[in-house]
Amino acid sequence: MSGRARLALCAWAATLMTACALLPLVDPATWILQAAVLLAVQSGVGAVARRVPLARPLTVAAQAVVTLMLLTLVFAREQAIAGLIPGPQAFQHFSDLFQQGGDDIARYAIPAPLESDGIRLMLVGGVLVIGLLVDTLAVSFRSAAPAGLPLLALYSVAAGLSEGGADWLWFLVAAAGYLMLLLAEGRDRLSQWGRVFGGSSRGPGTDQGRALAPVRTGRRIGAFALGIALVVPLALPAMDGGLLDGARGGVGSGTGGGGTISAVNPLVSLRDNLNVNEDREVLSLQTDSESLSDLYLRIVSLDDFDGTTWKPSKRHITAVPDGTFPTPVGLGPQIKRTEIRTLISAADGFAQDWLPMPYPPSGVRVAGNWRYEPVGMTLVGDHGQNTRGLTYEVRSLSLQPTAEQLASAPQASAAFRREYTELPDSLPEVVSRTAREVTAGASNPYEQAVKLQEYFAINGGFEYDTQVDIGSGSEAIARFLKQKEGFCVHFSFAMAAMARSLGIPARVAVGFAPGSPQADGSVSVGLRDAHAWPEVYFEGVGWTRFEPTPTRGSTPAYTITDRPGSSVPDPALPSRNTGTEPSAAPSESDTCSPQDKKLDACASESAVAVPVTGGDGPKWYALLAWAVAGLVVLLVPLAPMLWRLRVRSVRLGAHGRGEADAGPHTLAVWQELTDTAWDLGILPEESQTTRKAAARVVRLGRLDPAAAAAVHRVADAVEQVLYAPRPRPT
Repeated sequence: MSGRARLALCAWAATLMTACALLPLVDPATWILQAAVLLAVQSGVGAVARRVPLARPLTVAAQAVVTLMLLTLVFAREQAIAGLIPGPQAFQHFSDLFQQGGDDIARYAIPAPLESDGIRLMLVGGVLVIGLLVDTLAVSFRSAAPAGLPLLALYSVAAGLSEGGADWLWFLVAAAGYLMLLLAEGRDRLSQWGRVFGGSSRGPGTDQGRALAPVRTGRRIGAFALGIALVVPLALPAMDGGLLDGARGGVGSGTGGGGTISAVNPLVSLRDNLNVNEDREVLSLQTDSESLSDLYLRIVSLDDFDGTTWKPSKRHITAVPDGTFPTPVGLGPQIKRTEIRTLISAADGFAQDWLPMPYPPSGVRVAGNWRYEPVGMTLVGDHGQNTRGLTYEVRSLSLQPTAEQLASAPQASAAFRREYTELPDSLPEVVSRTAREVTAGASNPYEQAVKLQEYFAINGGFEYDTQVDIGSGSEAIARFLKQKEGFCVHFSFAMAAMARSLGIPARVAVGFAPGSPQADGSVSVGLRDAHAWPEVYFEGVGWTRFEPTPTRGSTPAYTITDRPGSSVPDPALPSRNTGTEPSAAPSESDTCSPQDKKLDACASESAVAVPVTGGDGPKWYALLAWAVAGLVVLLVPLAPMLWRLRVRSVRLGAHGRGEADAGPHTLAVWQELTDTAWDLGILPEESQTTRKAAARVVRLGRLDPAAAAAVHRVADAVEQVLYAPRPRPT
């Protein structure tokens, strides 16, 4: 096999090995077989084009055309010309598949079902595109090192989405593929220098069963580098956020007041938690609030609606304020309020990046690395911090606005309305039309919001059903309004979108509905209390909770009117479907179910993610880790010198004394001689013979006669090993 063919095979293998990191994202993983076959055809076309030979741009173009035809044959055969040539209909079909794939990604939790053609096209097409880039860089342009960038991009996508515990295995496979590609290119380049680097000597003074010194050295360097990449992040707890770090929806860098938060959508597994076979306590509350029915625990607010789903905006974060938090936006002094204190204890199996708190919080006492997002008034964990086993105290405001205050609220600023009433152009007209029909006759935004709430909770004919798919895309809300079945996500999404269509600022909150009182005076919050609800903004009051989901949560007192036909459920009713009698029995500690894993509600296997809950100073293992890190920092500048001494000692001393060992030892001595000359500034000339290279070293190094004679003796011995039929021992 020629060197370039071997390089093309390694490029194919490296791409496929890196693509294995995508396997946990989809079930079943049979798509990898289809990708492997198509990728092999793509690489084969490149090999044939280079053998013709075609110019490099023509080779890449031929591969790109064949790749497009392959994708057309597999995914758009019925829309293509002759089943193979893509036309306008085929490209439209590709666009529809990509749209479907994006919707399905937002709809399904990991692992997503493979029967989605959109997801399969994204996977297979993405691997083929990366494979084309790798083949172009590594084979066509003979530059394997930059080919690692598309491989890194492919792995980063998988690492950013994967939530499994075998991420290190996929990193190892991907890194091994890249190192194999580098070694193949290095071997191909070195083979042009002669038998010293390209193959074994013909003489009896060589060892046919062992790899040559440059190859062995390359393997050792690769193994050493791979080991460092795997071990160092485990030894240094502060080094997180890299490729081996789990996807935790982390925040910006640093510990000061800057940075941003770009959070992962928390709705992905909400339905799974509502459908668990056996409810499990995740939070226990001790509070002095007189109204437990209003004690919602908010995790995060979703204020960015892109037509597919609601998600948190990318926000600036700061350090957690000391003492009292700033007054919530829009809250005026005329609103009656009471400050309550709530002591919250999270279960050991509940790991949430955001801190569940009553809204609006006025202060918090919590240990660990937490950052404050002032717009949503939320706390988010930094550097792997989460709620697992955490106990913290929250001071919050219990607001009691009246219906008259909400009805007479003035209009918010134009900039504020513009931000929180933004809707995508793809939103179906039926959403805004239904909103206008439902709120007909309302004289102000408050009455419109109340009518929307009553439409969903009372008189609209909607039913609560957690088995209904969340749905995605611009048609999801329209389907919900037509089918009238769903759970809290559907109700909150629809009401917030309809409120925005009426010009009312709205967003969606995610967290927990009020839990169940216990015999010891505490309140137990379980997985089935996971909830989503809309928040509507009124100037002078601020963000105000509404409850459109029937049989869930509690209806706010300020939304209950005396109009005939307004039969709103009792606000004091608990949110659970189970019995309301206090339970004196401790909550069960059961094993982690798949649904819990999807919510990250299970104990993590990584000790790095365990939050610091005490103030006793750094632990012994942290001090040990920092000591190791300091030692590494000291050794890094000395690493080249230590490695060079090691190589020199192996070349000059580690060899046998028999006749068969003379050849490898002679070549190792010559390699050490040329490297030493290089260390002293005499760069090697690859085109020169051994004898001329020796003369050049003597001349440029200005060696004395004894040293010059020694150099020529080594050169003569190398010529004997390389070219003599029966090398003479030296």
